[in-house]
Amino acid sequence: MTVILMLLLLAVGVYLVAVLEAWITNGRFRLAAPVYSALSLLGRESIIPRKSDLLFFEVGPVLLLIAALLAAAVIPLSPDLIITDLATGALFLNAALAYILVALIMAGWGPNGAYAMIGGWRFLGQLVAYAMLIVMPITAVAMRAESLVTTDIVVSQAGLWNIIYQPLGFILFFFAAMGLAFLPPFDLPVAEGELAGGVESEYSGVRLAIFRLGRMVLIITLAAATVTFYLGGWQGPILPPWLWSAIKIMFVTAAMLLVGRFVPRIRETHLLAWCWKFGIPLALLNIFAVGILLVMIP
Repeated sequence: MTVILMLLLLAVGVYLVAVLEAWITNGRFRLAAPVYSALSLLGRESIIPRKSDLLFFEVGPVLLLIAALLAAAVIPLSPDLIITDLATGALFLNAALAYILVALIMAGWGPNGAYAMIGGWRFLGQLVAYAMLIVMPITAVAMRAESLVTTDIVVSQAGLWNIIYQPLGFILFFFAAMGLAFLPPFDLPVAEGELAGGVESEYSGVRLAIFRLGRMVLIITLAAATVTFYLGGWQGPILPPWLWSAIKIMFVTAAMLLVGRFVPRIRETHLLAWCWKFGIPLALLNIFAVGILLVMIP
């Protein structure tokens, strides 16, 4: 029953993300926009490139969706509303997200097209740059909670949310999450103006619908992870715990979608340089600062 309820809530969340993204992109708020988009995609012919690697071409979008769903399985919406409360939940989340890279490499390599392949390899470069900016902030969060269990991490923020306790970690994780979901200004794998869609340029019909659905699930999963690790999860007054989680997740999702609209796209070389030269040292500084705080103020 919990699994069904979580999947229903995730489906509602994905629908709202699609509405938000269409509103931010087109400037028109239409609740039915995702339905029209889905029907349009499902009604188109699904074309297979002539010289494609069929296995990679077919598996790429499906793996993207599966990886995002697996990561969502360890995110709690309330103390009792979680699919699986693993002892290593935070590490499982990171491990599941690693398969996003595999999915996009498959989606880039499979069609045997230049734009798609460049998009896939761009994402590989991005992940090499900011993968540690996902792992290291999670390490600092787990240090404070003294646990990798995601529900324990939420409970550890009862007195003070991690966004205040370790704001540097929040900033690094937030922007790394945007990069992992390849949202603007980190949308180098798709880069409409340069690569005509990049990793999704050779997909159409049902396959493109699955690819875009996977990306929507990934966005809301990463927003939920941000809420769990930094915004106190389900904690809040008066309202039911699951509703607090939902409100916070949609707020973070809207922030992730909005931020990139006001920032120019970053060149891949600059992104790599900034992550290695500034991001990783700052993540290490965050871990050191949290360690000092834990020693001084148990």
